[in-house]
Amino acid sequence: MVQVAGGAVNSTWDVVVVGGGIAGLCAAITARRLGASVRLLDNAPAALRGGNARHARNFRVVHSVPTPFAPDNYQADEFLAEIDAITGGAPHRTLAERLVAGSETLVPWLIDNGVSMQPPSVGVVPYSRRTVFPLGGGKAMINALYRTAAALGIVFSSDSDVRGLREAACGWIVEIGGNGSAPSEVEARTVIVCAGGPGGDAAWLRAHHGASGDGLMIRGMPFADGRLLEQLFAMGASAVGDPSVCHMVAVDARGPRFDGGIVTRITAIPHGMVVDASGARIDAAGAGQEPTHYARWGPRIAACDGQTATLILDSDALRRAAPQAFAPIEAESVGSLATALGCDPATLHAAVTSFNAAPPPGARPLTRAPFAAYPMRAGITFVHHGVAVDDGLRVVWADGRVHDSLYAAGMIMAANVLRRGYLAGLGLTLAAVFGRLAGEEAARHVAR
Repeated sequence: MVQVAGGAVNSTWDVVVVGGGIAGLCAAITARRLGASVRLLDNAPAALRGGNARHARNFRVVHSVPTPFAPDNYQADEFLAEIDAITGGAPHRTLAERLVAGSETLVPWLIDNGVSMQPPSVGVVPYSRRTVFPLGGGKAMINALYRTAAALGIVFSSDSDVRGLREAACGWIVEIGGNGSAPSEVEARTVIVCAGGPGGDAAWLRAHHGASGDGLMIRGMPFADGRLLEQLFAMGASAVGDPSVCHMVAVDARGPRFDGGIVTRITAIPHGMVVDASGARIDAAGAGQEPTHYARWGPRIAACDGQTATLILDSDALRRAAPQAFAPIEAESVGSLATALGCDPATLHAAVTSFNAAPPPGARPLTRAPFAAYPMRAGITFVHHGVAVDDGLRVVWADGRVHDSLYAAGMIMAANVLRRGYLAGLGLTLAAVFGRLAGEEAARHVAR
């Protein structure tokens, strides 16, 4: 028998969940409610638990009638059609259908597990019939789910870095370490891998994006380092997606390299003009005024010299724009703003003159002092690359086999559905829905 932190004693756990974000929590709670003994391993310290869901703010959910948290309605066929539109046809149709169907019961499930939802009348973000907001944001949601998990008897271990997986008579041996402690082993009948994608590892980004990878910001946690994903590949798991394709957005270059979250995203681009480091105007094809403009600007900024660009606004545009996390750089003239930015005044003057002569649809000329600027970089949200799974979230090997006791959920397998593109609230929904489904499948497997 092995003594585990928190006083729980177990020899072989029915379900071991790797990863303490929203996918892992949903998997663990679901499996435990179905009677399985569950241990959750997280490589983050307890103070930073929750994965990238700590920064999340909304779910995309189906509802056929108005609810207290989402007015109007949002039908399943509409959601599925939007997934098809952004992906060019969801590569794994059955999983896409399970995702959409699972979203319809997600909000009641979260409420039953302690998460409060935000009424449309609360908050500064306009309501959307497609999305629902947890009250208090991602951290409040994560804390609520951890409280529920603890009350259910789920044992969690922070600072527990999974160093390896190997098959054993019991099912699996999970090798863990962390915080300088000696390596240890955990026995598991089933394992659910919810460790996130590789987007938090600077070395991985450099390997797949070259020198430009060093200029990218990571909006989420540094703990989603892709190490376990690479271990699964080494064991023979099949890969899906493209490691060079990322969902990235424009963020304030003055923010932290890691863990900036949603607050550093630059939202005011439709109100102004973007220039490169020289002060010359640049554009992002198809960005326009659409709500998804920020996602088109991420790759465009990443392609700039030094992976930097700058948003230029005048005082009218600044007043119309939503507040940002950092104050803008301001100057009384375009020339003095160029000096403050370190670019050529003549080049920036020419860019402003050209913009004012024919501003894009929805934008206005930049004429009123003081002028303002936001330095920008591309911030990675996630990578469209991961491990292949079947309809039941079981990991698929390169030879086509599946293992009945090894599952994956969340961003580590998101590319099965989301090979490219993004929809607001989709990442959180995908992680939560597939976490629940993986928890169900694992608990049923050990009950057989």
